[in-house]
Amino acid sequence: MYISKIFVTVDNVVIRKVDNQFEILLIKRLKEPFMDCWALPGGFVDENEDLVTAAKRELLEETSIQVNDVLQIGAYGKPFRDPRSHVVSIAFYAEVDKDVIAKAADDAKDVKWFKINNLPPAAFDHNEIINDAILKFNLL
Repeated sequence: MYISKIFVTVDNVVIRKVDNQFEILLIKRLKEPFMDCWALPGGFVDENEDLVTAAKRELLEETSIQVNDVLQIGAYGKPFRDPRSHVVSIAFYAEVDKDVIAKAADDAKDVKWFKINNLPPAAFDHNEIINDAILKFNLL
């Protein structure tokens, strides 16, 4: 019997509103793949860990931001979206207050808020995830 080697990750689209403009939090990746590229905060789900718990944990570990609620955006599992292996990511959305302070930690080399209409190219398929969040949560 063949057992598939598919891994599960979570990604977080974190939004704040400053001066009537939406901003999104991105991290600069510390490690390969996509080292030094901007990406959504996230990472691998631990064994026996709930997806929502994993999303909140990864956000806290990488940005020092703690959120109470996250909403699911969707699932992303195109083969080769991650060069390491077949990875399915469940993406989540969270809103934070404009005064929340983000600090890079764990796998994040840096963190930065970007205006939603002026985003850099992102690692993996994160631009697609961001675009889906913009449409789903009416952020334009």
